[in-house]
Amino acid sequence: MGGGRWRRVLSGVWRSVAVWAVSSVTMLVLAGALPDFQLQSDNGDSATRIAVTAAAGAGVFGLLSSLVWPLLVRALLLVPALVLGLLVFFLNGSLLLLALRINPSGQSEAAPETAVVVAAVMSAVASATGGALAVRDDDAYRRRLYRLAARRRGRSDGHRGPSSPGVVFVQLDGVGHDVLEEAVGRGLMPTVARWLGTTHRLTPWRTDWSSQTGASQLGILHGSNHDVPAFRWYEKESHEVMVCNRPSSAAELQRRAIGYTGDGGLLTVDGASRGNLFSGGADELALVLSIAARRGRENRSRSGYFAYFSDPANAVRTAMSFVAEVFREIGQSTRARLQKRRPRVGRGGLYPFVRAFATVVERDVVVAAVIGDMLAGRNAVYADLVAYDEVAHHSGPRGRDTQKVLERLDRSLALIEKVAEHAPRPYRIVVLSDHGQSPGETFLTRYGLSLGNLVRAGCGLPVPRRARGTHSGAEARAAVRAALRRPVEESGERHRPERGAEPVVLASGNLGLVSFPDVPHRMSREEIDRRHPALLSTLADHPGVGFLLVRSEEHGGLVIGAHGVEAPVGTLDDEHPGPLADFGPGAADAVRRTHTFPHAADIMVNSWYDPKEGEVLAFEEQIGSHGGLGGAQGRPFLMSPLVLSEPADDQDGLVGAEQVHRVLRGWLRECYGPQVPLPAAGSERAA
Repeated sequence: MGGGRWRRVLSGVWRSVAVWAVSSVTMLVLAGALPDFQLQSDNGDSATRIAVTAAAGAGVFGLLSSLVWPLLVRALLLVPALVLGLLVFFLNGSLLLLALRINPSGQSEAAPETAVVVAAVMSAVASATGGALAVRDDDAYRRRLYRLAARRRGRSDGHRGPSSPGVVFVQLDGVGHDVLEEAVGRGLMPTVARWLGTTHRLTPWRTDWSSQTGASQLGILHGSNHDVPAFRWYEKESHEVMVCNRPSSAAELQRRAIGYTGDGGLLTVDGASRGNLFSGGADELALVLSIAARRGRENRSRSGYFAYFSDPANAVRTAMSFVAEVFREIGQSTRARLQKRRPRVGRGGLYPFVRAFATVVERDVVVAAVIGDMLAGRNAVYADLVAYDEVAHHSGPRGRDTQKVLERLDRSLALIEKVAEHAPRPYRIVVLSDHGQSPGETFLTRYGLSLGNLVRAGCGLPVPRRARGTHSGAEARAAVRAALRRPVEESGERHRPERGAEPVVLASGNLGLVSFPDVPHRMSREEIDRRHPALLSTLADHPGVGFLLVRSEEHGGLVIGAHGVEAPVGTLDDEHPGPLADFGPGAADAVRRTHTFPHAADIMVNSWYDPKEGEVLAFEEQIGSHGGLGGAQGRPFLMSPLVLSEPADDQDGLVGAEQVHRVLRGWLRECYGPQVPLPAAGSERAA
């Protein structure tokens, strides 16, 4: 055994002894501080005997944590993921009680509730001590994570990976191009700043009309977002509301995309999908919503939790960070309310827990899974970090709250970069976003009337006196409900609306959709006028509405603006935008494409947009929104290594998620050769 090998062994032994010693001292301190936890008999023991008891107890607890904890987590994989996180404290407490019971001294005991506290503190202290001792030992860090990856892939520790580079795609959900540039300029994201100054380029791209994760990520991962008109929409033939973050809808959208393109997706060749709505054809899955509705062994998405929670220190650290984030959100929302900030939306109820899941649990599990993928040498990894998007919906795209989230996301990127240095193959790290967010108060706040009630008024239907807001459809909320195995339905939202004459009104950020479920086809403008003569003018002339899209029997697609301004979509372009003038370049093409979708609503409603302030009016309860046209929501970014080819070589730049997919697939070919699309049938095992 060489000298370097001996040094590594001795370093590992030293760290283990140090952690054991600190844990023993911690147990002694807790025994003195907590009345229901003792390390001596009732008759009293010598200080030496008490110290030996503490050392033995700490050693047995550490041994049980190392041996029993991974088995417990694997046995509990079928338990809902969020429940598993909450069980962390109780499982640790049970292990401590067992350690005290089998302690050779036989003198120690603790009340069950005290054992939970002692176990949590000891795990946190042990984790902090081990981390502090290993800060400068990159070799130890690499070996520890690689052993985990090797167990999952069945590879030996000495296996050499391929010489061709792999690619890691990290999606910062909802971070717009301008927000990223501002964060770099203010020093909030030093890792990104360093990359842009040396190894990477930054390219903006333009979303489709439906500027939201469902449409963008489906196009990026599967090459097609055809017939995804919004985040949620009504399908007349099935009489169902499709919602992109409902597991059953996500699975169906993925199936349609595979059938439309004829191949399994971006990640079919030794790929991994982490924290996404869709699988991209990958075999390795964790927190993937399109398979979250499955039960039993077929649902491999939750198995990604094992990679992280099999380490009790990780579990305790994440659980404690979760609790801290809940209190942080409560404090921030209380301060915003006391300072009477405007705009502002409600942040009570379960929202603090939803935010903590997005900013702590989802981030930790996804980043750990990406690290494992890199150390296992996978060809392609695509991971979505939803923290910024969730917080920006409720705190605004440029608030202090979101700045802190951006700082933590930058640290995650730095960790991935560090791990890449120890991976068995070189890696290209690509960072991108699926959309941005546009600020502005809600439609309901400004006018005291929801879009649904405005539609009812235009139809001559009774309007409730008290308007009800529309819940946010953020990805994190769906991830939490999927983790709890609860149906991903918004409060009050109907999965199968009644087939009456009343319209179904749905909101996707600042994009609204109006459908008449009793009419089996997409209604024309003429049919709508005959049934409800005042409806279209009521909507188009409202100051909170930017424009409407309807189908005309005479003109085909027809864009309707205020004061009777109308224009067929076929006549509109960037030089002659008509009612779309305020919405910028590409708006006409985006609206024209959506008009061709089979499931476009009878009336598509885009909110008002202020091009000077960049503000929109969300039809949901969000002060940072996305889903329609107007402002930063439609301008995400793509940050790529300079060694890869330019993502766009024409003046129009990157337009649409499908074009981004073609760019990413081209980069994969550059890295490790041609991609062989898998047939749809072969890929649907992950769909």
